[in-house]
Parts: sequence; structure tokens; C-alpha cells
Amino acid sequence: MTLHKRYSLLLALTLLLGACNNEKPAEQTTTETAPAEAVVVPVPISYNIVNQYPHDPKAFTEGLEFHDGFLFESVGQYGESDVRKVELATGKVVQSTKMDARYFGEGLTLLNDKFYQLTYREGKGFIYNSKTLKQEGSFPFPTQEGWGMTNNGIHLIFNDGGNVLYFMEPASGKVVKQLAVTDEHGPVYRINEMELIKGFIYANQWQLDLLLKIDTSTGKVVGRVDLSGLRQQTGIPPLSGDEDAPEVLNGIAYDATGNRIFITGKNWPKLLEVKLDN
Repeated sequence: MTLHKRYSLLLALTLLLGACNNEKPAEQTTTETAPAEAVVVPVPISYNIVNQYPHDPKAFTEGLEFHDGFLFESVGQYGESDVRKVELATGKVVQSTKMDARYFGEGLTLLNDKFYQLTYREGKGFIYNSKTLKQEGSFPFPTQEGWGMTNNGIHLIFNDGGNVLYFMEPASGKVVKQLAVTDEHGPVYRINEMELIKGFIYANQWQLDLLLKIDTSTGKVVGRVDLSGLRQQTGIPPLSGDEDAPEVLNGIAYDATGNRIFITGKNWPKLLEVKLDN
């Protein structure tokens, strides 16, 4: 190889190496991991008993509302279901509408001056005039079972005994939102009778003496009330774990005007007014 060619080759290699060294480094692809959602540990909520009132011990309570100074109650069991108006002070039933024996009454709520009531396994709800308790219509709902119900002033909010709350338009029957209820351990099942109080849903959990405070934007349980002490107060035996035991905590109503909360259960002889420390 001549000196000239050798020099030309060295020059070409030098230029090539320089070009390689000046290349931009390949862009690195990074994947950002979203921060883990913070675990919310429900705050224990204490309570005080303010008053106690008589309650029909034969009433298999499934839904409870307070309206115009009276309690309104949905009572379950096939052949025994009804919607009733009850005097708070005496527990006396002053008005009632009996349901057909093929229906099992469940959750009850008052929206736009009408009572809406679920049925257990019939896939059909009923609408009642709030003054006469006369049945004025019905509505379908899309779950296999109906348990508890409340509302947010716009939507009916109901559950089917699982851990999901369904938000439904009352006119169309369309479910517009589903909200999973969770606590620090995961999904919370057996959500039952519910009441919306100051922006939170308070719910009974079937077969447990608990009242859960649920954030309506996240579904997280942010507080728990242990109401097992109410059993002794009402003369009801402690929970035995028997799923057929009728006397389970199930019934919560709110008097927004008087800021009063009423609690009872299936076949309980008393209804209690409680004040929550929250």
C-alpha cells in the first residue's frame, strides 16, 4: 500500500470514528409507576344512646326512613311484607300498605316526595305516595337481588348484598355509576340497609353489629361504629353466627331537621336514637 493510500484510509477511519462519537445517544424509554393508593384505615366511631322507643318485635325490618315526624318502615318476609307509617313515641302502626305475598319487601328511601322500595329476588321495585302510602307505580332494577337503598337527591343508590353500590336514575332505571366498597383489608361484602347522612353513606353489614361510614366519592370505609352494645340495651341475644337468626342489626334512619339518627334491627323490640361521635 502506498503512503498516500495509507494516509487516505487513516483519514477516512478518523472521520468515521468522529461521526460515531458525535451521534446522539439512543433515547431511553422509561415507565413511570403510579404511586400505590394509600390505605385508609377506618376510624372507630363511638356513640351515645339519646332515647329509646318501642318497636314492633314482629317487624322484619328491611328499610327505615324518617319523614314529617314519623318513621316509615319496609318490612320483609313473603306473605308478611308491607310499607308502614309508625309513630315514633309509641311504635304504633298508623298506616300501612300490604304487599302481594309473592313479594319480599327490602330497602326503602324517600326521593322527590315518593317512597321507593326494593324487593328481594323479584327484580321489581315499587313507588308509593308519601302521604297516603298508596302504590303509584313500579320500576325494574338490574341485579338479581335487592337489599338496602338510599338516595343522593338525584339517584337511587342500592346494593344487592355484595360490595357494590349502584346509582340509578329513578325515571329510566338506568344505572349510571357503580361504586365498590372497600376497607383496609379489601372489598367489603354484605352491605345492607343504608342511609345518606351529611354526604356519607352509613350502612349496616349483614350479620355484623357494625355501622360503616362510606365515602361516596371513593367507596372507602372511613369509619366504623361497633353497635354490639345495643343488643344488651334492647334485650336481644348476642350474635351466634347462625345465619338464620332473625334479630340482626338492620335499620337506620336520619332526621335531617333535628339531626337525629335512629337505629333498630329485625324483630327488635326497641328503636334507639343515637348520637355518633364523628
